[in-house]
Amino acid sequence: MAFVYFLSSTVCAAKARWRFNMEKKPILAGVIGSPAAHSLSPLIHTIWAHRAQIDGYYVPIEVPASYDEFSRAMDALKTIGFAGVNVTIPHKENALRYSDKSSDLAPRVGAANMLTFTDDGSYAENSDVTGFEKAVKSAAPDLSTKGACLVLGAGGASRAIIVALQNLGADNIFITNRTEEKAAALAEKFGLKAVSWAQRKGAVESAELIVNTTSLGMSGQPPLELDGAKIKSGAVVADIVYTPLETPFLKLARDAGNPGVNGLTMLMHQAAPGFRAWFGGAAEVDEALRAALVGELERRR
Repeated sequence: MAFVYFLSSTVCAAKARWRFNMEKKPILAGVIGSPAAHSLSPLIHTIWAHRAQIDGYYVPIEVPASYDEFSRAMDALKTIGFAGVNVTIPHKENALRYSDKSSDLAPRVGAANMLTFTDDGSYAENSDVTGFEKAVKSAAPDLSTKGACLVLGAGGASRAIIVALQNLGADNIFITNRTEEKAAALAEKFGLKAVSWAQRKGAVESAELIVNTTSLGMSGQPPLELDGAKIKSGAVVADIVYTPLETPFLKLARDAGNPGVNGLTMLMHQAAPGFRAWFGGAAEVDEALRAALVGELERRR
């Protein structure tokens, strides 16, 4: 019902705009998820569209968690004339399955967070990978991945992070997870080394780059317990969480004087390829954009 209402309201809004400009239709794009209403992506794209004076809409669309529902929704969006969509939980694997073609990155990750609709079908990409790469480089321009890299967590997000680390030249990647079977399976898939969850403190202390892909430390979730671990001097710490902006794990890094990357930085950078592909604007990631997103997060508290 929510999806039907969205389609109706979007079409009505678009028709109203077309009455004023019959030569050029507004660009339509959105984010698919379940849930989707909480997403910051509409604000990001709206700000970029306003800056570039582009006539377009970017909207959240909630689609139930099944491939059949996802496929029907994508067919409908293509019919309406959507340029493309971002895809979030739980549909990233569905997006790759639905696509007619894909970038090299999406199959490596096993998921896509972007679908671009063309006359030739749908094209899947994974900008989570490039978004993480750019976020880490922005925090640590001289980053070296020659030392040990540690990934905490073995869920869907960790796969994109692992591929990004490999793209950055890391060849000594360790993974640890509360469910150790999942860590072992991911280690085997990507040629990594698994560390038991009980040994996470020692792994954190020896790593040059650490990424938390778990929900631990997120608002409303238990903390990431590290029992007094001390982060290695100069190590880069990243956390995919952005509520709160500074998790206890990132505070641990800041207190040690180490560079940290929060989930908001990754979110902005992963959004840019979609905006450039669908709207054609510059998609600058800057402090003004960050301030607007921080303000929205504070408003929601």
